[in-house]
Amino acid sequence: MAAARQVLCLWALLGVPRVRCEPIRYSVAEEGESGSVVADVAEDLGLAPAELSARHARIVSPAGRHHFRIERGTGRLVLAERLDREQMCGRSPICTLSLELLLADPLQIVPVEVSVEDINDHSPVFPDERVTFKIPELSETGSCFPVAAAQDLDVGSNDIQAYSIVPENDYFHVFSQKLHEGNMNVELVLQKPLDREKHSELDFTLIATDGGSPPRSGITQIHILVLDVNDNKPIFTQDLYTGQILESAPEGSLALTVLAKDADVGLNGDISYQFIQGVGQSRSSFAINEKNGEILVLKTLDFESAQKHEFSVRATDGGGLSTICHVLIQVVDVNDNAPEVVVSSFNSPLPENVGPGTVVAIFAVRDQDSGINGEISCALEDQLSFSLRSAFENYYELVTVSTLDREERAQHIVVVTAADAGSPPLTTTHTFTVDISDINDNAPIFNQTSYTMFVHENNVPALLVGAVNATDRDAGSNAKVSYSLVPAHRAEQEPCSCVSVNSENGHMFVLRPLDYEQLKQLEVVVSAADAGSPALSSNVTVRLMVVDENDNAPLVLHPAQNSSPPSSELVPAWAEAGDLVGKVVAVDADSGQNSWLSYELLKATEPGLFAVGAQSGEVRLRRPLTDRDTVNQKLIVLVRDNGRPPL
Repeated sequence: MAAARQVLCLWALLGVPRVRCEPIRYSVAEEGESGSVVADVAEDLGLAPAELSARHARIVSPAGRHHFRIERGTGRLVLAERLDREQMCGRSPICTLSLELLLADPLQIVPVEVSVEDINDHSPVFPDERVTFKIPELSETGSCFPVAAAQDLDVGSNDIQAYSIVPENDYFHVFSQKLHEGNMNVELVLQKPLDREKHSELDFTLIATDGGSPPRSGITQIHILVLDVNDNKPIFTQDLYTGQILESAPEGSLALTVLAKDADVGLNGDISYQFIQGVGQSRSSFAINEKNGEILVLKTLDFESAQKHEFSVRATDGGGLSTICHVLIQVVDVNDNAPEVVVSSFNSPLPENVGPGTVVAIFAVRDQDSGINGEISCALEDQLSFSLRSAFENYYELVTVSTLDREERAQHIVVVTAADAGSPPLTTTHTFTVDISDINDNAPIFNQTSYTMFVHENNVPALLVGAVNATDRDAGSNAKVSYSLVPAHRAEQEPCSCVSVNSENGHMFVLRPLDYEQLKQLEVVVSAADAGSPALSSNVTVRLMVVDENDNAPLVLHPAQNSSPPSSELVPAWAEAGDLVGKVVAVDADSGQNSWLSYELLKATEPGLFAVGAQSGEVRLRRPLTDRDTVNQKLIVLVRDNGRPPL
């Protein structure tokens, strides 16, 4: 900030305020913070800060807006608000704010001018983010293409100083020229001829850079579309096109396609095709598609009449430029007879136990064609179990190569393919359906390794208690399974007579009532045998578990029930409460909960004198004896098991 000291021009007339003729001039950069110091006015006026305060110094702005204020305590002129030069003065090269400093006692007016200096706070901005030019490819070098200039709100050195292209290219450079009032003329200058066939489009960035420190810049994207002119004639991909077609090709078949390319675009690149000459019947046998160059069969071909056709094709673009190519089409004789397969013998079904090398079928192959078209080869499709063996001349044998297993595969589909050596080859297939007949090579197999069945005792005779099941992988009678009981051990003569098995379905029956107390479990062996010759069989163990029923009442062992005289117990007169008097002992022939016993005192001469243990059967005194108690006491104890219902 700079302050210029000026000479005061004083008016000596009485009553006329002292007015300074020349203003004090200061400068300040825009965008300063409120409170930033502009200048020390007191010092520039030769006054002490206290004098400014005493004379009520204040700032008066002619425009009515207070951009500045005076600090009376320090005598400094400071910013009252942030200044925006572009808002206040636009792009004017000079931006000056005028104000007056008023002092009282005596009245004094000091004019002040503050120049607001520009800072580089704005970047150049182009009117458009993207500009497209359509330029013919034959435009002359030096041609100019104007671009709307970028605008920068800053002035002076902070305004736009230069334009550049990124990335640089061989075709364009930028020319800029300053006009009146700070405007600029910006042009793209063509410095190398364009070639649409090499580059149909160009893209680069135009950059405007100002002179600030650091500099700011703005960009716009330049897109160049190169417009085509007819400067290229069509070019065939080959000078000579050769092809082959079968004499049996139907009308409309594609013989071959000629193709020409034109580097131009639009109408200049549109190509049409025409025949221009032919030899003999060549042109009358074919037609050409004018749009895509496809050469099609126009009528039936005959190899014996004409083995080749020659002609020329012209390709013409939309601008009238043309070129010529030559075409040679060879007619190929067709292989029109497929081989035949003639079967002499065929053996099916085939036992599964035949050995490798067994002959299954004998057949011959023939082809009515001659030469290479009559040469025949035979093969099997995807076969591991069979193969072909050449017998003599055109005869073949179909033989087995491995052991067969009907249980793995009961039928084999063998496809013989006979193919000639024609081009393309013709083939004939003949299918042999080989059925495999069964032999008894699999024993029945039970679905369980052992069986466990349950039967309640006291069962009804001939009671069904379960079933066994076995299957045989063989077929027919070899797979028919019958069941029987066999001795569990070699020493046994006959299996248990209380159990039987249904020979057809494997149902197991208990033939007579069983008593758990006599027999708790039983094991028998069931045999499953097929109907093959010889028969094959397998055995399985069946465990029969007898389930207890509550069919036995408790038996009292003590005291004896049928003794004479009845059993009795002596109780000492001094016996105390809780003393053991006797014990009822009973047993139950059943098992499990059916044999759990409980004891209950049903009746007594003195009901409150004795107690019986519910689980132990012990008889004890509930109180001491007295003289009033009867000498002979009779007790009736009920013994009950835990069956359902209890006995």
